[in-house]
Amino acid sequence: MTAAGPVPPMGEHVLLLFLVQVGLLLLVAVALGRLAVRLSLPPIVGELLTGVLLGPSVLGNTLPGLSESLFPPTAEQMHLLDAFGQIGVLLLVGVTGMQMDTGLIRRRASVAARISLPGFVFPLGLGVAAGCLLPASLLVDPDERMVFAAFLGVALCVTALPVIAKTLMDLGLLHRNVGQLVLMSGTVDDILGWVGLSVVTAMATTGLRLGNLVWLVGSLLLFLVGVAVLGRPLVCRSLRFTVRSAEPGVTLAAVVVTMLAFSATTHALGFEAVFGALVAGMLIRGAGTDVLARLAPLRTFVVAVLAPMFFAAAGLRMDLTALADPTVAAVGLALLLVAVVGKFAGAFVGAWTCGLSRWEAVALGAGMNARGVVQVIVAMVGLRTGVLNTEMYTVILLIAVATSLMAAPILRTAAERIEVTSEETLRGSEFESVLRHGDLRAAEQTSSRPQEGISS
Repeated sequence: MTAAGPVPPMGEHVLLLFLVQVGLLLLVAVALGRLAVRLSLPPIVGELLTGVLLGPSVLGNTLPGLSESLFPPTAEQMHLLDAFGQIGVLLLVGVTGMQMDTGLIRRRASVAARISLPGFVFPLGLGVAAGCLLPASLLVDPDERMVFAAFLGVALCVTALPVIAKTLMDLGLLHRNVGQLVLMSGTVDDILGWVGLSVVTAMATTGLRLGNLVWLVGSLLLFLVGVAVLGRPLVCRSLRFTVRSAEPGVTLAAVVVTMLAFSATTHALGFEAVFGALVAGMLIRGAGTDVLARLAPLRTFVVAVLAPMFFAAAGLRMDLTALADPTVAAVGLALLLVAVVGKFAGAFVGAWTCGLSRWEAVALGAGMNARGVVQVIVAMVGLRTGVLNTEMYTVILLIAVATSLMAAPILRTAAERIEVTSEETLRGSEFESVLRHGDLRAAEQTSSRPQEGISS
């Protein structure tokens, strides 16, 4: 027997092209992201626009030769960008999980459920119904319409917690009762969205047979029980152990390994890898402030480098020329209407059950309607698993951008019509004290105090 020869390394031209692609995408994404911020738009707008400008929508139509030289449509080259983007999105979702205040949800579980569930169920149901009615020409496989409909429902019911948090901070509404309600409801919807994405992804890969569905539900319950019984203490103790080292890089490396390990676990069970990353981030948050304090470089690198690269690469697959087809354009407008109406209707029902005012309901709808980051990730998963074609992928990404742009002006208008309470004024001054002096105890007191409008 002879030993197998070594695997040949990556070709020099492939490596050169990959480095040029990453450098060019990151440069343009950061520049356009900063420009978007100056125009009071979410950075994701500029980052997605990078892919639109450098992809088939603009560069591919105006300078096809240059476009093919920079981004050749070969599997090897695209898979390199995909792999790089996958690491980025897993760490981004993990960092998002670290920012979720699950303690707040546990303390106010009843209110969180009454507000968030209608805002999740309404657009989910409308999205599934729309998926059942769309023309067969927009489906990858008309025989798998139910899988497509379920995926579309999940895509339209998600909420982007990072976009909500940034919008509330920019508008100075984070200390308001309605801001706390939006964050709490968005957190619940975010978690439900990731679970739904994992289930639909598993359905797309294993089929809709009853045995497969039973296996999926059983695997999900087993995973969650394992996380609660073994995962939480194991993650917390191992990360706290790394704090004994004077080198912060040890903790940072352990956190990245934890996120990737959980991602691999959920992927092996048939669910989406980002769900594992989200759960890992939520467990890491419970490891304590000593651990979280060491992760500032990771957060900076993910937000400033990996996230813009992922969204720029996602934009490369958009083809706005598809909107020249009247059918695609009409479907896009119809789905945008379904997405917006579903979220606002759900928010009104949730607000009504909690005894909130009309303008508080409008603010909740505006905040939960922002889909941004999460919907882009969902669309990429749909494209990768073969559920979405280019036309529907483009439509879903445009919905993500449009709903994120709508959030700020509607939230501002609604908040101006909601009376500011004395408690909100006090909370705002405490938040400012935290920002100026880093008084963690003030922040803890603020989050633990029963809050008017939330405890009702």
